[in-house]
Amino acid sequence: MRKYYLDNIRWITVCVVALYHVVFMYNGIVSVGTVGAFHKNQWQDGILYLLYPWFMVLLFIVAGMCSRYYLEKHKVKEFIASRSLKLLVPSTLGLFVFYWIQGYISMSISNAFESIPENAPLVVNYLIMVLSGQGVLWFAQLLWFFSIVLALIAKLEKGKIYKITEKVNTPILILLVIPVFLSAQVLNTPVVVVYRFGIYGFTYLLGYFVFAHDEVIDRLSRFSIPLVISSVILGGMYLYLHYGDNYADMPVMASPSAVAFCWSACLAILGSFRKWGNNTSKFLKYMSSRSFGIYVFHYITLSGTALLLLKTVSMPPFVYYIIGIFTSLGGGLLLFEIISRIPVLRWFTLGIRKSKKKNAQGKPDASAKAE
Repeated sequence: MRKYYLDNIRWITVCVVALYHVVFMYNGIVSVGTVGAFHKNQWQDGILYLLYPWFMVLLFIVAGMCSRYYLEKHKVKEFIASRSLKLLVPSTLGLFVFYWIQGYISMSISNAFESIPENAPLVVNYLIMVLSGQGVLWFAQLLWFFSIVLALIAKLEKGKIYKITEKVNTPILILLVIPVFLSAQVLNTPVVVVYRFGIYGFTYLLGYFVFAHDEVIDRLSRFSIPLVISSVILGGMYLYLHYGDNYADMPVMASPSAVAFCWSACLAILGSFRKWGNNTSKFLKYMSSRSFGIYVFHYITLSGTALLLLKTVSMPPFVYYIIGIFTSLGGGLLLFEIISRIPVLRWFTLGIRKSKKKNAQGKPDASAKAE
């Protein structure tokens, strides 16, 4: 049976990531890769603190759960092949074919081209843009790596760990904040701080071994309201303690208050969506099927528009945010709809082997597979 609450968590969280980047583009806390702040003190920057600690952790948990459900019906070799096509191809080969454009935009925003000699060969500029074009694709790279590690673990443990974790109750889930906190302290890459192998890898495995149990999520859903309340309180405490600090770097992003808020928010969202969000409709199905496309394309449309506006016009701050929302969500969705229909390019950018064909009745043909 389809778990619609996971579909809804995924696409809504992706939209939250897109909205986060709209605020991020004009924030006054993190300067790398941004246009810059409108004022010295901006209340809207607080939104970044309330979103950043938990949304990617939540996506890794959901990815771990979905990996479990996939492996229940497919062989490990199929799992590796599907994840390599969907995640590895766009985040490696796709950089050379399309996502180097993100590198050009990011370098233009940060004036990075000024540090490159004018007589540098075009191929050198291109390769630099390729390396700078990863943008949001770091998520796909890490997820692919964790999938390969999981495939090895799944072959060795053969479901033994999964059977044990079925009895995990809500108090134990809450206490898991301790190992989650410890995981946040290790395997964090310097400079490019988004590669947090520790916490993201650990929570991905928790999704696979713990949260994939329907019984565990059902128990969690009974405490949805208390968990939501605790998340609001912990979020307020974290904002109070660290507002003005660089929330996206150590030690703030791995601080006790950040991890406690993160974990409480993840548990609250999983339980709440299981209780109230396990439904679907044409719109929800549509958004769910486009979530990956919105994720990989939203930043390139947002940052491209921000660069264009930076060089051409001057407007009140709220107008930039409104335009940013439309170009991030709407632009990302439009770009997906276009590229997903272009042969070859959709393979490099989205890992889609071929589009779904339609039968005589105009309905998708199940024999045509889009991975």
